[in-house]
Amino acid sequence: MIIPAFNEEKAIRDKLYNCISLDYPEKLLDIYIVLDGCTDNTLAIIEETLKDSIFDTLNIQLINHSENCGKIARINETVKKIQADLIAFSDVSALISCDSLHICARHFTLSKVDSSDAAASNTTEKPVGVVTGFYHLLNPANSGENTYWQHQCKQQLAESAMGAVQGAHGAFYMIRADLFKPLAYDTINDDFIIPMQIVGLGYQAIMEPNINALELEKTSHNQEASRRVRIAAGNIQQLFRLRNLLNPKYRNVAFMFASGKTLRVFMPHLMIIAFLGSALLAPISFIFNLFLNCQIFAYSLGILSILFPRHFNSFMPLGYLIKGHYYSCIGSTGYLFDSMLGRHRQSINHKAYTSNKKNNDCISLDPTTAKAKRVFDLVIASAALIILSPLLPIIALAIKLESKGPILFSQVRIGLSTPTKMQFFTMYKFRSMVQDAEKSTGATLATKNDARITAMGRFLRKTRLDELPQLFNVIRGDMSIVGPRPERPDFYGKLEKAIPFFSERTFGVMPGITGLAQVHQGYDTCIEDVRSKVGYDHGYALALHSVKTWLRMDLWIMFKTIEVMIMGRGQ
Repeated sequence: MIIPAFNEEKAIRDKLYNCISLDYPEKLLDIYIVLDGCTDNTLAIIEETLKDSIFDTLNIQLINHSENCGKIARINETVKKIQADLIAFSDVSALISCDSLHICARHFTLSKVDSSDAAASNTTEKPVGVVTGFYHLLNPANSGENTYWQHQCKQQLAESAMGAVQGAHGAFYMIRADLFKPLAYDTINDDFIIPMQIVGLGYQAIMEPNINALELEKTSHNQEASRRVRIAAGNIQQLFRLRNLLNPKYRNVAFMFASGKTLRVFMPHLMIIAFLGSALLAPISFIFNLFLNCQIFAYSLGILSILFPRHFNSFMPLGYLIKGHYYSCIGSTGYLFDSMLGRHRQSINHKAYTSNKKNNDCISLDPTTAKAKRVFDLVIASAALIILSPLLPIIALAIKLESKGPILFSQVRIGLSTPTKMQFFTMYKFRSMVQDAEKSTGATLATKNDARITAMGRFLRKTRLDELPQLFNVIRGDMSIVGPRPERPDFYGKLEKAIPFFSERTFGVMPGITGLAQVHQGYDTCIEDVRSKVGYDHGYALALHSVKTWLRMDLWIMFKTIEVMIMGRGQ
């Protein structure tokens, strides 16, 4: 059994006592606890716990790595050291039922293996390559999360009956050791890739209802958001890497992979298209008018359950479903963009840019306003991408025909900030300058009649169409539709010293594609332009104290932005 661990001081002691309770011959069980550069007390707790004489009969091998290289790297190198018939993987935060190993081993023992004929055999005759169990939550965050996982387990049980569970849960699963293939180090959903690679070799992946894995850790809102975005990115990654499973020769497996996993990647986009299509056809069709009203009613109930969980608790499962598709849209879109450009967002410590001012209070955004603003951003960005999608290939072609270089331009910008930290993200735009415009000069502000700007680029800037790709940044959660202009790190230190309260303009406020400053001024050509914008940015922040004032301000700014685009007043 391999148990990877990174900063697990809260759960590691319970996991160790869970290991000693497992009913399996001691001479046949080796437990590898692999610490991946832990910075908390995980190691000390393990060493202290193992002093208990009850662990003397258990073969626990502690592998402590001082550097953090990631779960995938540790799994790959640990499996190489193992000489065993079966390998089980388990998370620290999950306790497994005491007879789990016995039940798994029995499935593998009763299943005959003929690797030369495995891929061609019928489903009922295929040998077992993967066994997983039921996943339970000790403390679900809400009724929606609990309902989701209950449904997920029932679905996996049905998939098992058809020959292959679509992935396993990292809480616990077991595989035949000789079927393990080293994973690429950027693998996201390892507990899906490992089992499905084995299924691709012609083996069964089954769910055993008598095996139970109990998740101890309660997921916070931020953890849930991060986890679901990561899983969504992994869903699209695994679609590319396991595309061979879509081959009809896999029969049931191909059908389940296409319907259960492939369709899930595109579901958020299909939901948006269905909504907009219904809205367009509603005036001329009673059926589509009914469809539109049903969608509005369902989405309203789901969103209300998210914003006001106490009052709309009965609709929490619906809200959880909508939120899941929202995160899926962010994760899959973000992964595609990062893959195209080979760039990844990063968060770094803000020490190098920490302001020396005494007053570093963070703007406290009203929670209801923050949630409403995020929903507003997602709806507007998705709708704008669909409506303006015909323009994208035309703009791309015009850029390519005029000058050499990539169509898209990416640049690191500063995002949401606090007095102690800032987030860096990669912002995307249509390229409006010649390639390598700053190669000889370094980072410089734009100037009037800037020679670096192409003819097509000048048109894109005047109409603000160069900023269309930033709608993907909005969907990913890097930016908002309306907010302060995201600044470049190259200029940040200089501007912070020259302009009072410059850094505070983005404390708690996400940068935007457009904003109060952007519709009143053009591109920055000097520090005085930036100084003037700072006043507008702080003025915008004052409007965020309530939903009513925020919505009125954002709608007005969007109206002014459309006016700037149509009149070509962008600079």
